[in-house]
Amino acid sequence: MLPIGDDNSGQRTIPFVTYLLIVANIFVFLVENALGDSFILANSVVPAHLLANPFAQFYTVFTAMFMHASWLHILGNMLYLWIFGDNLEDRFGHSKFLVFYLLCGIAATFAQVLADPTSLVPNLGASGAIAGVLGGYLILFPGQRVRVLVVAFIIRLPAILVIGFWIALQILNETSAGGAAGGVAYMAHIGGFAAGIILTLLFRGGQRRPSVYE
Repeated sequence: MLPIGDDNSGQRTIPFVTYLLIVANIFVFLVENALGDSFILANSVVPAHLLANPFAQFYTVFTAMFMHASWLHILGNMLYLWIFGDNLEDRFGHSKFLVFYLLCGIAATFAQVLADPTSLVPNLGASGAIAGVLGGYLILFPGQRVRVLVVAFIIRLPAILVIGFWIALQILNETSAGGAAGGVAYMAHIGGFAAGIILTLLFRGGQRRPSVYE
């Protein structure tokens, strides 16, 4: 199942933070390709290095959040951010959404680091932060219809099924393989998703504002 869109007919603001995040990720990816492995290694999170020298390595928690391993990696992540990010930004407001996104990315990174603290494998990608966006979307817009490409057909499914299926796969892969199986840091996805749920509950302050998305 590949999400390809949702209903934004009730959107009240221009999600310029979401757009800027997409532009920033693409820009950094192009820089990566131009500068090569030395740039990637210097700006990725290496769990063992981060825990051994957190003050010197903490900057990588942020830089790694805007880096990607391949065109498929970045295109997939930016598609999810494009579809789901604008809804949260519209609900939270621009500044709060940016804080939310960065905090989810930080939580995702540390979830992966703590799951494999001695690893010397560089960790990079926006997947953890975007997993947080999915967690927030699930809380705020569970009944929102998402257009999904299934084989050659486009169907509309409620977000709770689409996102629920996604997080179930992450948990299944983490429990069956563990660590960064197949080069994918599943624990970062799970940690970011959990952070997104918790932060959404905190950010909305116990008040649920009516929304045309639901």
